[in-house]
Amino acid sequence: MDYRVKDIALAEMGEQKIDWVKRNMPLLESIERDFADTKPFAGLKFAVSVHIEAKTARFCRMLRAAGAEVYATGCNPLSTQDDVAAALAASGIAVFAVHGASAEEYTDDLKRVLACSPNFIVDDGADLAEILHTSMADKRGNVIGGCEETTTGINRLAAMGSEGILRYPVMTVNNARCKYLFDNRYGTGQSVWDGINRTTNLVVAGKNVVIAGYGWCGKGAALRAKGLGAHVIVTEIDPVKALEAHMDGFTVMPMHKAAREGDLFVTVTGCKGVITNEHFAVMKDGAVMCNAGHFNAEIDVDWLAENADSSYEARNNIRGYVFGGKTLFVLAEGRLVNLAGGDGHPAEIMDMSFAIQALSAEWLIRHRGGLTPGLYAVPEEIDFEVASRKLQSLGLGIDVLSEEQKRYLNSWAL
Repeated sequence: MDYRVKDIALAEMGEQKIDWVKRNMPLLESIERDFADTKPFAGLKFAVSVHIEAKTARFCRMLRAAGAEVYATGCNPLSTQDDVAAALAASGIAVFAVHGASAEEYTDDLKRVLACSPNFIVDDGADLAEILHTSMADKRGNVIGGCEETTTGINRLAAMGSEGILRYPVMTVNNARCKYLFDNRYGTGQSVWDGINRTTNLVVAGKNVVIAGYGWCGKGAALRAKGLGAHVIVTEIDPVKALEAHMDGFTVMPMHKAAREGDLFVTVTGCKGVITNEHFAVMKDGAVMCNAGHFNAEIDVDWLAENADSSYEARNNIRGYVFGGKTLFVLAEGRLVNLAGGDGHPAEIMDMSFAIQALSAEWLIRHRGGLTPGLYAVPEEIDFEVASRKLQSLGLGIDVLSEEQKRYLNSWAL
């Protein structure tokens, strides 16, 4: 099996990480048992572009147990864990991913995954989809459909759909309730601060923390910042979300004002140009910035690199930019701080997200031939199945409506 990893000798260390998360991912374990019998992915090639770390490795192995031939790569040059990539390669999965890959290497790895002429696409950010609709459209002919993991990817795919160029059906996994309510809120909320704290080793309590964006990820990051003792400021473009942040007890103001107040900034918008030179100019000496959106476009790191009087590595994964008599710091090159500076979402959270991926892929493949190109919501029954499996794994039970209650809820005559 072909692969590109940093060092295959790192495989044993990667196996330790995979074994650890496996113990804490009971949903994938139960789905694997089901799929190992039914083999819903038998004879199909899966192209996977997700952060290459232990939880993803567990997902890839589940796909293989379900009959798939798996080709995997990362979705961010700084989120790949080389030991996990080595473990995947050593176990016979075609993986092409190295931490710190250049832009050219990163794109080449995506293309090497697609060279298999895949049947199914698992995307996180829609990079595979973009290539399949541009430079490697000739590899698209066997694609049955795909799943998209994140908000940014769904936005890109929606734009492709509105232009009439999307050529296969895609399940919008990120929009499933069991994804965004838990992965985006609790997963991002915890893992962002894990990445920040590991990278900086600074106290959060008492600091002014600016959260840019109050979607589900921003809500999670703000809530955890508050729990750590920070004074939280939220910036938003959506008046409803801004009002929600206010009623949740946070200070709300535009970024040009927040830039003067913040000690630590976290961007979670999925947009570009959220923090730019106009904001750098008024920031405090020593302000720390990081990003938790999918692409490194939210903080204008390029402007800093081009206009700073000097820059230096202040600490591993922290760059200091000196200009105007002060120094500003950027974590993880402005890339996803929870993965470029940490291990990503907790295992139990990704267990739910990858369970949705697996069941959505099975649903789409089961309905192949009857779906036109476009975006498809995850069926409610999949959300309910994932939630039910999760409750069962926790030893929790819920009530069930009686027939009389069902009639009452579905009747207009009381």
